[in-house]
Amino acid sequence: MPRLDQIAELTRGHTIPLDPLPEANLTIIAEILAGAWSDLLQTQRSTLLSGGETEVNTLLESRLNALLDEDQAWALLVRGVARRDTMSYDGSHLEKRPDLSVHLTGRNPSFPLAVECKLLDEPHGKQIEMYCNDGLARFVRGEYAWACREAFILGYVRDGSTILSSLSPLLAQSQSLPPDVFHTEALPGSVMHPRIQMARSSHNRTFLYVGQSASNSPGVIALWHLWLYNS
Repeated sequence: MPRLDQIAELTRGHTIPLDPLPEANLTIIAEILAGAWSDLLQTQRSTLLSGGETEVNTLLESRLNALLDEDQAWALLVRGVARRDTMSYDGSHLEKRPDLSVHLTGRNPSFPLAVECKLLDEPHGKQIEMYCNDGLARFVRGEYAWACREAFILGYVRDGSTILSSLSPLLAQSQSLPPDVFHTEALPGSVMHPRIQMARSSHNRTFLYVGQSASNSPGVIALWHLWLYNS
């Protein structure tokens, strides 16, 4: 059952969806995420190569928080990274948990930047379909980041997949076979960067905020896909 009291208290004093974050800030965040991954490859490679998703997420959380004392740009943007529960858009679920919540210095801590993380390892059953059905779709359904206009999905790539070879074809196929469960408005477009593989897609969200007019719908969410490799 929806819990209007929970949503009303969470959003009190806020107009949702929140204003979009500057693209420059999101690019810096992506660079720090990729840098934290590279750091862990030097010290925790065995876990990154063979550990479960929760093990890898926990290592990344620890490294990102340690960087608050080491990287001034990161500390200016972020006050902390946590694995914490959030509620769904209508309060019917109070314990939804994106893999990482990045609490930004310029935003109320009740509305962190959500980072969902997925292993990509087809020989061991971690396929691109899981990335989309158990990751991307949660943003479309209003389980994660429903008050925001952007979020990250990290791909921990162990099978050599690329965004162009696996993610884009799956989303294009879903677009061509309506109804498109991913409500893709724009297929992943590369975010040009010399060191990291990253793309941005956009997806419509058709749920409506409870207790508010239909005109205040969440609209489109931009998903930043950052894929991380073991070399």
